[in-house]
Amino acid sequence: MDIASLQITNAARGATPKAPVEGMKNVDETARDFEAVFISQMFEQMFADVKTDGLGGGGSGERIFRSMMVQEIGRQMADQGGMGLADTVKRELIAMQEHGRK
Repeated sequence: MDIASLQITNAARGATPKAPVEGMKNVDETARDFEAVFISQMFEQMFADVKTDGLGGGGSGERIFRSMMVQEIGRQMADQGGMGLADTVKRELIAMQEHGRK
């Protein structure tokens, strides 16, 4: 049974179709989270060999804050469309769910 069939069945019973809508929201969030982690890992590798001088000066504090900055960059990029990876992941998640219902 696909999402449209579930909505029609729920509507016929007088139920509100909240579950599929909430399920799609979870799929969107999961796909976007995956892309954010992927982007963060790419930036982590890019920043791995960058040496710091001056104000930051290095040290364990800078490594911690750099890691947090890279994670936030990944999150912001994914939230603003990223590289399109979230769309592909979302399609695959939906296909896996539909395949499991048959």
